[in-house]
Amino acid sequence: MAPAFDIDPEKRATQGAFMKRQLFHKPSLVTRKEVDLAGHTAVITGSNSGLGFECAKQLLDLGLSKLILAVRSEAKGEAAKKTLLATRTSKKISVEVWKLDLSYYESITTFAERTKTLERLNIFINNAGVSKKNFENNKYSGHEESVQINFLSMALLTILMLPILKEKNSPQHPGRLVIVSSDTASWTTFKEREPFPILANLDKPELFDIQDRYATSKLLGQLWISELVKRIPPSVAVINAPNPGLCKSSLVNEFSGTFTGFLLKILELIFARDAHIGARALTDAAVKHGEESHGQYLEDGKVQAMAPIVYRPEGEKLDKQLYQETLDELAFAQVGDIISSLRG
Repeated sequence: MAPAFDIDPEKRATQGAFMKRQLFHKPSLVTRKEVDLAGHTAVITGSNSGLGFECAKQLLDLGLSKLILAVRSEAKGEAAKKTLLATRTSKKISVEVWKLDLSYYESITTFAERTKTLERLNIFINNAGVSKKNFENNKYSGHEESVQINFLSMALLTILMLPILKEKNSPQHPGRLVIVSSDTASWTTFKEREPFPILANLDKPELFDIQDRYATSKLLGQLWISELVKRIPPSVAVINAPNPGLCKSSLVNEFSGTFTGFLLKILELIFARDAHIGARALTDAAVKHGEESHGQYLEDGKVQAMAPIVYRPEGEKLDKQLYQETLDELAFAQVGDIISSLRG
């Protein structure tokens, strides 16, 4: 059964509600009068451009002491670091660029091991993602690429970060683990959901839909988070999933020359927020919400409903199935043991 929200999940998922949010609402900017991050450390994936880069700027504006830019291209990361530091005179600010390629698991496990060396880790933001116009198998795992990066790699990274966040924070003041979500999760037909197994269906080229797959990858995240937080208490880390809304970003460039790309450009022109506006949702999720946001979807600064299917009996069946399939896929990293060790 769905929790009480100020707008019904079905109504929130409509195109009309989306347009209203995009045109008449925008996330509020968090100021240093509200939050001071002096002495804190944050990691942001996909932070050399777009939402991740703008979120990095906002956290530094809040006094963040140490920032890790987790990026696939170290050269682009270094360029972003230079830009971030160009207008900052404080010598107390540390910005580092760390290699992280979400297309293969070894990069993720290596990154997680390196993260253990940090003296502090207060905020971890899972922001990196892709949107693909064509079916493409990941050359390492064999899974469809957007499912691999937006969901499976995100899930592995999330699980590996949980014990680190627990170790470096107290139960009274837990760290924050932010997983960037999307209102598109409400719009997917998710035709791959049956028959089980779900992940195997997502690997079938004939089921790939250019207009559906990104949204599906984000719905997978919502279903999985809903099941994960049944096992991970907020004293380990507060896990939440903000929606930045439709923003001007490089994601749409993938669709250049296609009809879908044309439609996306029209939508972007009329409805899209600038990246620095959308990034406010990420910053808000990381610094302004406590236990009440654990396992929840955040929109415009407050808890809102995930995709309607999450709250239906079918959704409860799907999230359990997807959760187990994900544990099986990531068994090489002993993720089941990690989660068991953290259970409340």
